[in-house]
Amino acid sequence: MVNFRKSKTSSGKLVLAGKSAENNEKLVEQVEPGEIVLHTKAPGSPFVNIKTKDKEKISRKDIEEAAVFCARYSQDWRDNKNYVIVHYFKGKDVYKNKLMATGTFGVKKFLEIKVKKEEIEKFEKQEK
Repeated sequence: MVNFRKSKTSSGKLVLAGKSAENNEKLVEQVEPGEIVLHTKAPGSPFVNIKTKDKEKISRKDIEEAAVFCARYSQDWRDNKNYVIVHYFKGKDVYKNKLMATGTFGVKKFLEIKVKKEEIEKFEKQEK
């Protein structure tokens, strides 16, 4: 059994995050084509997956909450302690070729969300 970081959105959706390059590989392997995946614009972040059942609707709020979770564990946040840009995309838009390093993936199309410093700090306080 692979051990991912876990969180839940306020609507109750399970959110999984990788802990390392190898763990990110395992996380992306289990993503369904219609599920949402997130990663920071800058390198050095977990891949994050919002788990859904049978084409269950993923709200903008679910994505925003998962983006905060993604940003919280990124090197961008660790190094800069400022806002973090997170990309989000569908599982079907993620690809891998033989030349890509472990934990590295390509994405065909994505959208961006800016996670504010205050949102990450609030999330950190809730974790404690």
